[in-house]
Amino acid sequence: MNIYLIAIAVLPVIVLAWVVYRGDKYEKEPLGKLVKAFLFGALSIIPAAMMERVLVQFTPPFPVVSGVYTGFVVAGCSEELWKLLLLMLAVWKSREFDEYYDGIVYACFVSLGFACFENISYVFGQQAFSDALVTGSVRAVLSVPGHFLFGVMMGYYVALAKFDEGHRKGYLLMAFVVPMLLHGTFDALLMVPESMESGAEIVSGLLFIVLLWFDIRLWKWGVGRIRRLQELSKEQNSDRNNPFRGFTWNF
Repeated sequence: MNIYLIAIAVLPVIVLAWVVYRGDKYEKEPLGKLVKAFLFGALSIIPAAMMERVLVQFTPPFPVVSGVYTGFVVAGCSEELWKLLLLMLAVWKSREFDEYYDGIVYACFVSLGFACFENISYVFGQQAFSDALVTGSVRAVLSVPGHFLFGVMMGYYVALAKFDEGHRKGYLLMAFVVPMLLHGTFDALLMVPESMESGAEIVSGLLFIVLLWFDIRLWKWGVGRIRRLQELSKEQNSDRNNPFRGFTWNF
């Protein structure tokens, strides 16, 4: 294996994992749980790929529509569904999942586990070194951060579901629907030109501009969700450290 290709495939994952880990300001998650979440994310590739193989057989034979279907249903639905299921299996009942920001940490590690092994398969699936280098570079800027941000959105709603039993079902539904729609939009903007027989160059250029705008917005949404759960975790920890917590004055 070429060390440069390994680096370009794995380094973006390591950087984003470190970013989300450092954002956990109050009680760092155990390394074993993070590794478990990462590996469960990698394992989610298997059922997601099987589901994609079935769904792709129903791709509509129409330009544009087939690109939208592939982006939202084949990729977005399959991948986000299995990432969510494996996230729930890995940490939902864990006692370490005890503050809001933990939802984002664990969901991002699941998503980055998926992205890491998907990235390796794409990079090393290229015949020429130059093609692998280009593929790895593009995915380092777009695809891996995309999975990371889908994980942020998923973790945000999973955390709300964890600590709000009254709205748990609704938040868990949002934990699937929101990342799926964002993932679908992201992929459809790339796949629609590929489904076209003519005029693809012009459409591809225009949609790439839209993709860049969408990516910037996605980062803003993601950062906002991170800060919101950091604030809620701060409130949780302040309440735990309050010596008068649970004390009531009786007159």
